[in-house]
Amino acid sequence: MSPIAIRLKDIREAKKLSQGELAALADTRQGTISLLESGKTRRIDLDLLERIAEALDVEPADLLVRMPKRRGPR
Repeated sequence: MSPIAIRLKDIREAKKLSQGELAALADTRQGTISLLESGKTRRIDLDLLERIAEALDVEPADLLVRMPKRRGPR
């Protein structure tokens, strides 16, 4: 299974929103937005994903990006 990353910062900045503003619109904490953007957490429940997507006026799938599989030593 390929890892999936959350593409958030570039979309948020294109909409000219601060992390705090997005957090308020998505009914979450600014710290949660920060963790998602930094990659320190990749866990996001579907409800939060939908709220963030709605706040950014994008589809939830627009926030997800498929990362290449890491290949280990053979």
